[in-house]
Amino acid sequence: MSGEFNLPEDLLYDDEYSWVKVEKDGVVSVGLIEPAVKKVDEFVFVKLPEKGKRIKKGDVYVSLEAIKWSGHISSPVSGEIVDVNEELFDEPSRINHDPYGSWIMKVKLENEGELKALHTAEEKRRMLAEG
Repeated sequence: MSGEFNLPEDLLYDDEYSWVKVEKDGVVSVGLIEPAVKKVDEFVFVKLPEKGKRIKKGDVYVSLEAIKWSGHISSPVSGEIVDVNEELFDEPSRINHDPYGSWIMKVKLENEGELKALHTAEEKRRMLAEG
C-alpha cells in the first residue's frame, strides 16, 4: 500500500494537501503533495501569497486553477512569509510536474510547536489510503 502514494520521508504533512520541509533557522518550505496534484490535469493559474505578510495556520496561502478545478489551500503553519516561489506565477504547471521541487512559500515559524501536529509520510499514507 505504501508504494501507492509518493510521499518523501524527509517531509511532514498536514491533514489536507500540503507538505512542509524543515529548513534552517526556524524556516520551513511549504508545497503541495503529489497525490493531490495528480487529481488535476494541469494548473493554469496560481495566486501566490505575499512576501513579508504574516500567515496563520488555516489561512489560505495559495489559490490554484486548473482546466476543470479551482481551489484554495490552507496553510499548515503560522509565521512570516519570507519567500515566495515567483517562478510558479509564470509556470504554475511546474507544481504538476515536480510537486516536491516546487515549493510555494517559505515561512519563518511563529510557533515551532505547530510542527508536532503534522504527520510523517507513513501516517499520511495511512490517511490517504483510508480516504
